[in-house]
Amino acid sequence: MPEQRLQLLTRAGCHLCVVAAETLTRIGGEAGLGVELVDVDADVELRAEYGDRVPVVLLDGREHSHFTVDVVRLRRDLGVPGPS
Repeated sequence: MPEQRLQLLTRAGCHLCVVAAETLTRIGGEAGLGVELVDVDADVELRAEYGDRVPVVLLDGREHSHFTVDVVRLRRDLGVPGPS
């Protein structure tokens, strides 16, 4: 099975992006995955597609959630048990 990759599409000055990065880093760490932060404003195509919805979580290149991290769904999709 290929390694799952987490990306977070962000932009400077976005408070929700900071919160999402902290959450995603924590859950990714529990799954043994790093998180790649991608600035949507650095890429015209990404800005056009996702710029009005940041932060956006991508799992294996597919949109998983936006505005907030869907923690329950992400844990399930990564096979990470929830807190007891």
